[in-house]
Amino acid sequence: QVQVVESGGGSVQAGGSLRLSCVVSGYTGGSTGMAWFRQTAGKEREGVAGIYSRIGSIYYSDSVKGRFTISQDNAKNTVHLQMDSLKPEDTAMYYCAAGRLAGRTWNGMHNYNFWGQGTQVTVSS
Repeated sequence: QVQVVESGGGSVQAGGSLRLSCVVSGYTGGSTGMAWFRQTAGKEREGVAGIYSRIGSIYYSDSVKGRFTISQDNAKNTVHLQMDSLKPEDTAMYYCAAGRLAGRTWNGMHNYNFWGQGTQVTVSS
């Protein structure tokens, strides 16, 4: 059984930093495309950053480009999201996704097989 567990969320003031981590266990499919999504009440889940390190692909949404950094440790099936220069509009529940379906875009929420339960990030002004 595949488990996806996020950690590292919390509350921070605008301009601060947080580092999210996601560990995938029980997955036997080898290296997999992974991503971070976020969601606020009443809005669709949006892709924030995606990575598939085996082929050297990294993606960011325009809203976080230059402020967030995604990295992947294949040996540990772990992905991190370093979030710097945080803004109040970054406040959301952040979800880790793993097991991207072949040929699908990184930021489609229906393009992943496995999801974590989410970790809350709150940025105050």
